[in-house]
Amino acid sequence: MKKQVQKTNMNPSAISPSEHTTARPPVVVVMGHIDHGKSTLLDYIRKTNIVSGEAGGITQHVSAYEFVHKTHEGKEMKMTFLDTPGHESFSTIRERGGIIADIAILVVSAEDSVKAQTIEAIKVAKDNGLPFIVAINKIDKEGANIEKTKMDLVEKEVYLEGYGGDVPFVGVSAKTGAGINELLDLVVLLVEMKDFKTNTEKNAEGIILESHIDPKRGISATIIVKDGKLKKGNFVASGTALAPTRIFENFLGKSIEEAVASSPVRIIGWSEVPKAGEVFLTFAKKSEAEDYAVKNKSMLNAFAKKINDESGKKLIALIIKADATGSIEALEKEAKKLENEQIGWKIIKSGIGPINENDVKMAMSWPGSIIVGFNAEATALAIEEAGKTGVFIKTGHIIYEIKEWMEIELERQRPRQNVEDVLGTAKILKTFKKTKERQVVGGCVISGKIISDGAVKIKRRDAELGSGRIVGLECGKTKVREVGEGSEFGVMIETKIEIVPGDVIESFSVSQK
Repeated sequence: MKKQVQKTNMNPSAISPSEHTTARPPVVVVMGHIDHGKSTLLDYIRKTNIVSGEAGGITQHVSAYEFVHKTHEGKEMKMTFLDTPGHESFSTIRERGGIIADIAILVVSAEDSVKAQTIEAIKVAKDNGLPFIVAINKIDKEGANIEKTKMDLVEKEVYLEGYGGDVPFVGVSAKTGAGINELLDLVVLLVEMKDFKTNTEKNAEGIILESHIDPKRGISATIIVKDGKLKKGNFVASGTALAPTRIFENFLGKSIEEAVASSPVRIIGWSEVPKAGEVFLTFAKKSEAEDYAVKNKSMLNAFAKKINDESGKKLIALIIKADATGSIEALEKEAKKLENEQIGWKIIKSGIGPINENDVKMAMSWPGSIIVGFNAEATALAIEEAGKTGVFIKTGHIIYEIKEWMEIELERQRPRQNVEDVLGTAKILKTFKKTKERQVVGGCVISGKIISDGAVKIKRRDAELGSGRIVGLECGKTKVREVGEGSEFGVMIETKIEIVPGDVIESFSVSQK
C-alpha cells in the first residue's frame, strides 16, 4: 500500500514571514536509474566510499549528510544531500526523498541514457513540484554520448536549457570529479532563486527519513527537520511512536543541543519504530506527545480493520524482518507486485532486527506462513524452532533474490483449479452385458480419441447424465490403449449410469492450473 505523507506547513512558501524567519539550507535529493552513478557522485562530494559496502553494488537505503560548498566566486553555502536507491523495488524510498527535498539532481548516464528509473525519478520530481538539475554522468567513458542523452531527455519532456526549456544541466564524471563544482554552483544559484525560509522560533517538524534498531542503544531514527528548531528536552512524536530528545546527534554521530531546519538528525530512544516517510511533530511536554500518539493509534486501528475485512482471496501469512524500515517497504512493494486474483499476502508482522523465536511462534498459528529477512538473519533458536514446526524462513541481502523465492512460494501455495480437456467423443451403437457397477458397450469414435483408463462423461441428447471410467478398451478384439476417429470399439465402463444406444461418451483428462 502506498504511503501518503501528511501535508503540513513544511512547504517553504507556507512559512509566514516574521522577525524569526530566516534563510535555511537546501535539502537536495539525488535520483536516477540503477548504476548511473548517484552514490559515486555523492561519494566524490563527501570524500568517502559507501558503494563498495553495498550488497550487490546497490544503495538500499537513503543516506543523508551535510557539507559546505564554496563557489568559484567564494560564496559558501551549507547543503543537506540525500541519496536514494535506483532499483525499482525502492520506489517508495525515492518518493519519500522527493517529498522531503527542496531540489533534485537527476543523474543520467551518458553511456546508457534515459532508463526506467530515470523516467520514474522525473515523475517523482514533477509530481512534487521539485526544481531539478540534470547531471549527465560518465562523460569520461568511451561510450559516452552526451548529445543523444540530451535528446532522449527532451523526448521525455525534460526540456533542457538550449533545447527549448529552462532545466539546467551539466556534464560530470563522478569518478574524476569533472564538472562537480559546476553542478554544485548550479545548486547554489537555484537556492538563491527559490529563497527557502524557516521560522526559528517554532517547534520543529519534518519527516522520518529512516529508522532501525541499534542492538546497544535501542530504536533510533534519522529525521530531516523541515521547519523550526529542535532542542534538547523536547519530545518528538510520529504516528504512534514518540521519543524524548535526550539523545540526539548530527549526521556525524556527534551529540548536539539543538538542530535547525534542513538538518539530518538521529534521535535515539523511541517507544516503537517510527514509520519512514511519516511526518514528525515536536512538543514541549511528554503528555502532549503521548496524546498525539494515542490519537493516531486509534485512527490506524480503525483503518487496519477496514482493510482486513475486504480481502476475499487466499492469503499467505507473511512476516518481514529487516535492518531498516526502508527495506521493509521495499519487500512489501515486491510482495504486492507478486499477488494475483487467486492469492496474496497478509503481512501479520513486520519489524527491524533478526528473526527470532517469537516470530516463528507467531508464524505457527498461521498455516502455510513464511518469514523473510532482508539484511536480517535468523537466530539459532529461530532456526531450530522453524525446523521442528515446518515454518519456512528465507534470508538474504539482495532484494531480487528474495523476490524470486517469494514468487516460487506464492506459486506453490496458489489454489489450483481443475481444468478439463476434452480428448474425444464417441457414439454408442450397441449395449452388451451389464452389472451393478460396470457396463460393456460398443461404439464409434466421432472425433478425437477415446483412451483406456480415462474418465468419460455420459450424455444423452446433449444433456449430461453422469460420469464413469473406462476400465477396458478393445478394437478388433485386441486390447488397446486408445482408439482414434472413425474407429469402432468395445469398451467396459465403470459407472452406475445405464448406457443405451445413441448415447455419447466424452473422453476427457483433468489437469490443475
